[in-house]
Amino acid sequence: MKRTPILIAGVGLAVILASCSDSSDSGSSQTTTASEATETSAAAEPLDLSGFGSLPPVPTPVAATVDCTYPQGRSAAKDVTAPPTSGVSTEGTAPVDLTTSAGPIGLVLDRAEAPCTVNSFTSLAQQGYFDDTPCHRLVTSEGLKVLQCGDPTGEGTGGPGYGFDTEYPETAFAAGDPSLGQPVIYPRGTVAMANSGTPGSNGSQFFLVYADSVLPPSYTVFGSISEDGLATIEEIAAAGDDGSMAAGGGAPNTPVQIETAAVG
Repeated sequence: MKRTPILIAGVGLAVILASCSDSSDSGSSQTTTASEATETSAAAEPLDLSGFGSLPPVPTPVAATVDCTYPQGRSAAKDVTAPPTSGVSTEGTAPVDLTTSAGPIGLVLDRAEAPCTVNSFTSLAQQGYFDDTPCHRLVTSEGLKVLQCGDPTGEGTGGPGYGFDTEYPETAFAAGDPSLGQPVIYPRGTVAMANSGTPGSNGSQFFLVYADSVLPPSYTVFGSISEDGLATIEEIAAAGDDGSMAAGGGAPNTPVQIETAAVG
């Protein structure tokens, strides 16, 4: 990973970027949901989130459409075509229903937050990229509670063969703003993209936040999870994970397979 670990003083947690590589990264470095929260003491006490800020307001789109770029990277984990790049809408929402082996997970994707991300995700879903793929990583640490999906290989190393840049909330800050290094709360119900910490490393892996989580504002937020979907994820989380990932978390003890991803 190319990001510098972030130490959050006073909360007993070292927040370090976790690993799960994506096809948009040209080397063997790994990409992930985001951060890994490792407890440094016998911390049975819940993390006090009151000292962390919130995500910034979503900037108003400057135009009804934008152009996106999706440069090719490594080979794709599943054969797909990159999405259209011109005239991508910044308006409205796109419902996506994930039918999984553990229950339904409904998503509502917001084009105003991240038009290029929504454009990619819906294109992949319509091509069947997410069908019959596992959610390979669950994290249940204090301060980071997420289920990560979107890699057909199930290894945390796969992607669609192209990458693209991070959008909101990173785009709500000026380039080089030190606030980009300050963790904020990604609220329960957030859908966000995994990345490696390098520019253009968003691909297909995404994570579902099932309880308020603390992360730097450098992971694209592009939608929300339905209450029924959150109930499904909470049941998965209650069964725990196998602890197999050095960066934190592991495969869910309740296996989760995305059977279909249907765009409404």
